[in-house]
Amino acid sequence: MSATGRSSENVSGQSTRAAARTKQRSPPSPFYVPLNITLYIFLISNGIAAFNAPIQDCDEVFNFWEPTHYLDHGYGLQTWEYSPVYSIRSWLYISAHAAVGKIGSLFFSNKVLEFFAIRFFLAVICAACQTRLYSAVCRTLSPRIGLLFLMIAAFSPGMFHASASFLPASFTMYTSMLGLAAFLDWRGGQKIPQGIMWFGLGAIVGWPFAGALVIPLLLEELAIGFIAGSMRTVVSNILNGILRCLAIMWAEIAVDYVFLKKFTVVPWNIVAYNVFGGQGRGPEIFGTEPWAFYIRNLLLNFNIWFILAISAAPLLVLQALFRLHATSKQTLLRTVTDPKELMGRIPTKLKLVFVISTMLFAINSGMLRIVSMITAYNAPLKVFEPLWKPEVAHGGESVCFGKEWYRFPSSFFLPNGMRAKFIRSEFRGLLPGEFPDATSYKDLAAGTSQLPTGMNDRNMEDPGKYVDLSQCSFLVDSYFPGHAESELEPNYVLDESHWDEVSCKKFLDASQTNLLGRLIWIPDLPIIPAQYRRKWGEFCLLKRLDTREN
Repeated sequence: MSATGRSSENVSGQSTRAAARTKQRSPPSPFYVPLNITLYIFLISNGIAAFNAPIQDCDEVFNFWEPTHYLDHGYGLQTWEYSPVYSIRSWLYISAHAAVGKIGSLFFSNKVLEFFAIRFFLAVICAACQTRLYSAVCRTLSPRIGLLFLMIAAFSPGMFHASASFLPASFTMYTSMLGLAAFLDWRGGQKIPQGIMWFGLGAIVGWPFAGALVIPLLLEELAIGFIAGSMRTVVSNILNGILRCLAIMWAEIAVDYVFLKKFTVVPWNIVAYNVFGGQGRGPEIFGTEPWAFYIRNLLLNFNIWFILAISAAPLLVLQALFRLHATSKQTLLRTVTDPKELMGRIPTKLKLVFVISTMLFAINSGMLRIVSMITAYNAPLKVFEPLWKPEVAHGGESVCFGKEWYRFPSSFFLPNGMRAKFIRSEFRGLLPGEFPDATSYKDLAAGTSQLPTGMNDRNMEDPGKYVDLSQCSFLVDSYFPGHAESELEPNYVLDESHWDEVSCKKFLDASQTNLLGRLIWIPDLPIIPAQYRRKWGEFCLLKRLDTREN
């Protein structure tokens, strides 16, 4: 073989091997954590919340769980918001969850399991939305930012409670994650219509004020369209999204018409009441908090992540103003590794220790808070378990609530036929009434469209909502040592001559517990100084002695 032939063969072989090496090198993954693993992490975190998180707001029970129970079981408590006179709650939102509960009833005879089936369904939906946003963030912004989002969403107390809560705010959170992901992810072209649709769904079916979240994103799209000379396409996409939102609106109007027997636009009713309600109406009559409450709340639910979040914008502005050379998107994001910068001169190992320490602090603080909430306040989810034993309760009996009315976890925790009733306490606001009993779908529609008595939108007490204590077969009460009792709120737990203890669970006595013990979980061990230990009361289910079988 000639030298030329061998040379050609060598060149050809080298080219083949080079091509093979090039072919074997796949592009770097846009994910530090694979999507399937991310979904599993979110499912575990949200699933724990679904089965253990206490209900933090009585609004969730009376405005959402109770109407759902009514659709599934034909009876339940009714708030003034569902009166056809006011109509500020969406039956479309309730119906979707009731459908999940109805499917659950095909597999579970116990209503408590229906409750948790709905909660777990919400946890799964939230996990899917979180994973979708994680994917968009990693592909569009950075795998590092995606990893931060994963840690924040999986280990923050705020996300823990919101993930499986039956609240319009949580539903709006789901749709906002999908909407943001649509605006971020340009694979296959812009997804402006999808983004508007998701934000619109959250605003129409969930909480209308959240619709403002889409405004900055639309302004960005308009600015890009103006610069790129594609305004016609952007405007067309926006109109497409608006049409999708109108379709959702008409679907909600149709469903509400079935239940209310009148034409009504629930999102507008919510805005009208909260913004234009006038004197003596609006959210302030149910209690307000000073502006600092929101700062404390965000710190409590997102700890150091909140501090870093509010610091990001000022730091970026300072970088742009005082950097030694021109600023670009890449230099803004890579300040930590630019060797010409002050941060770039800090040893890599030292920076790594700082970053890892910050992450571990945030994750551990969040988990300690989550465990604290579960162990301190989930007694209302456990105390009703004995009622499901046939020797304890009977059909037609009632469970009464006095000072603990706002901790009722819903009729899903009471056996079929057992009703929740209210006795007088020191509370002087408007308590829920009851939907008319229904045995068919026709009765349900008649019940939801019937005008209830004793309702008002001013939180004015209605004496007709109370029953006499003598009508109570069971009573839910709490006892905290050192708390003063009153004529309307005696310590029924100590009244052993009239009430028998059926079930009692520990409940944190927040007024007697140190601040640290209220914020995070502290083990009840002898080595813990007494001043830092958590102090406990009891949350009890009591049974009237004269109703006990001989």
